[in-house]
Amino acid sequence: MAIRINRVYTRTGDRGETGLVGGRRVGKDDPRIDCYGTVDELNATIGLARLHSQSPAAAHAAPSSAETEPSVAELDAILARVQSELFNLGSLLATRSEDVRPTQPVISPRHVEALEREIDRFNHDLPELRSFVLPGGGALGAYLHLCRTVCRRAERLAVALSRRETVPDVAIHYLNRLSDALFVWARFAAKATQQPEILWQPETT
Repeated sequence: MAIRINRVYTRTGDRGETGLVGGRRVGKDDPRIDCYGTVDELNATIGLARLHSQSPAAAHAAPSSAETEPSVAELDAILARVQSELFNLGSLLATRSEDVRPTQPVISPRHVEALEREIDRFNHDLPELRSFVLPGGGALGAYLHLCRTVCRRAERLAVALSRRETVPDVAIHYLNRLSDALFVWARFAAKATQQPEILWQPETT
């Protein structure tokens, strides 16, 4: 798909409106804009996380005990793919159901299934949890936890939007699985970079 961006500003949004895919004008505070804007925020946050998955410290992460175990480099490649998928998701959310074009980038069930396989793969050798994990676990782990919370917010907004307008089920399914995947990846990052996971200690008094 050829995309040309010749002008950064157009002045068409100066009155607080923006255009959806298909041409309809809506307010910039429209729930649909809030939803796909949060998906964009999630994409940017994953970009921050990738600064740490590509860092020298990550490159020298402890090697896996088995050749079949995942690596930080593999995780970084998955995060890069997810960033492109989030653009597809944003395109889908920016389009009313009647305006979706046959050639438009979208999210499909295969993207959800890929996340499920990756959740299982990265979770396989992680220590069993007996309490909630406090966000942290080193720089990469902390950023992935932040990504998880932004993803959950995007999911909530997608659910809210679906109560007003048509939202493809797969959009909500994808965000739900991605938030689960980001939790697992955060835990994996802590283990791979040899950073401790801090567990929630509930007050007992």
